[in-house]
Amino acid sequence: MSRIHPPAPELQVDRWLNTEAPVTLESLRGKVVVLHAFQMLCPACATHGLPQAKKTRQLFAAKDVAVIGLHSVFEHHAVMTPAALEAFVREYRYVFPIGIDRPSPGSSIPQTMRAYQFQGTPSVVLIDRQGRLRLSHFGLLDDMSLGAAIGQLAAEEFAAPLVADAVRAEEAAPGDGCGDTGCAAR
Repeated sequence: MSRIHPPAPELQVDRWLNTEAPVTLESLRGKVVVLHAFQMLCPACATHGLPQAKKTRQLFAAKDVAVIGLHSVFEHHAVMTPAALEAFVREYRYVFPIGIDRPSPGSSIPQTMRAYQFQGTPSVVLIDRQGRLRLSHFGLLDDMSLGAAIGQLAAEEFAAPLVADAVRAEEAAPGDGCGDTGCAAR
């Protein structure tokens, strides 16, 4: 039985780093999109999520797979500024496009994070070649599992029939604050 996958919501980004033009999901249609949502002060993002995104960008052909970072700040707003992010990205040599998630008026949860219903950071999203949401995972995701899921989606033809998710997201431990497996949104 096929599973219906919803279209991925468009990214709500105030500013982009590492790209001359704004990135849209529509402009990436035909590629598998790997979206890594992070906060630069999230321990699991710094030690696992962002290095995983960097490695993914290095291992998969850009013609087939697009890697995007999304700085989704829901805590410590005063210190995680665009200027601090620019320095962070430069120091760690992240060269893939990174968007700064647009703040939500009256809420600490930014707009793209809200649209994707992220539980916190790090979060990994896979979008297939047709722009459909295929995986949304909060917390640490094993490199082999992510690579297998990307490979499966990259091997699908653009007009391939729907198939079940490549990877089933394991539930991250609930709770508030930051820990070794991620930072939960409150």
